[in-house]
Amino acid sequence: MDPADDQKRRAREFLLEPVSLATEPGFPESPRETPGRALAQLRDWPAGAAPAEVGKVLALDFASRRLGYEEGNPVHYAEACAFYGALAVARLIGDQTLTERVVARLQPLLGAASEHVPSRPHVDDRVFGIAPLELTRGSGDWRCLALGVGLADAQWSKSTGGITDEARYWVDDMFMITSLQVQAYRATHDAKYLDRAATTMVSYLDRLQEPSGLFFHTKASPVLWGRGNGWAAMGLTELLSELPSTHPARARVLDGYRRMMTALVGYQDGRGLWHQILDDAAAWAETSGSGMFTFALISGVKNGWLTDARFGAAARAGWLGLVANVDRHGQVKDVCVGTGEASYQVGPAREGQISYYLDRPRVTGDMHGQAPALFCAAALLR
Repeated sequence: MDPADDQKRRAREFLLEPVSLATEPGFPESPRETPGRALAQLRDWPAGAAPAEVGKVLALDFASRRLGYEEGNPVHYAEACAFYGALAVARLIGDQTLTERVVARLQPLLGAASEHVPSRPHVDDRVFGIAPLELTRGSGDWRCLALGVGLADAQWSKSTGGITDEARYWVDDMFMITSLQVQAYRATHDAKYLDRAATTMVSYLDRLQEPSGLFFHTKASPVLWGRGNGWAAMGLTELLSELPSTHPARARVLDGYRRMMTALVGYQDGRGLWHQILDDAAAWAETSGSGMFTFALISGVKNGWLTDARFGAAARAGWLGLVANVDRHGQVKDVCVGTGEASYQVGPAREGQISYYLDRPRVTGDMHGQAPALFCAAALLR
């Protein structure tokens, strides 16, 4: 059989099947069977907080936005993440008109040589592939499949010890690299993509996870930056949702995830949010990292990875805290703008690095904040 035909066959089979959720020995076989008070916390929302209602407002905002490529720029990774989340929400609420509006945002990028598709051999550009791969799921658009899988394979064109040479060992990479490979696995069922993601994640956990369970932004920037930790939380969650219990990396990844979630609940404030610097109670409450942590907690409770009631309570409080920061236009408030590592920006002095993160501008409607809110709504709707 021609390799291209075989790839189409496997992708077609995938598109006709529901995505399976890996379970653990001793855990329930499906989210609906998860016992205890943890899951009960994710029901019966107050007026204005229903995931379908909030998710639709967020997805409508994305569908109406002017995106970077319309200004002549390559698509930004945060826009790709928001597309992924908006498409998932639109499909989950069964709104065909909204789905078509969201899909239309990606269509101009599917040409054979779109100048707006990010092209650098860099994790922030490669992660764009999660968007066309999400569109592939349920649509059968082979242009999307080729584009997304092409980016996933290009990321491994140069590798050392099974890990892409693009790895920077920034905490951000724990989503940027692994989510692309997980999406490629979802679209093809080829285990090599899952193995790439798992090998990379274990290496990052071994190098970057602190004894507390949390992560510094980089080794050279030893600050517990909120959204940096959020990327790790989302990357761990995306990988665990596909990694089978028989995979040799499963136990290590699950342990890293649980250690992180246990640490995070101790830093959640009374409004259900987390702060720009996690261990600084005086730092401002930041919504993009809060959304990422909430997504990870929701997913853990619904999949049975977290069974203690405190995790359900934290997930509920996180969602309600996030909803309280969505304005009437569907835009999330108090989002930290794009942020590089402190050591490069201000040097090695710790006080200067702390000030760098604390002084980052906070804005409304930035896609860094829209995307995690959409991820949360989708996780609650599944």
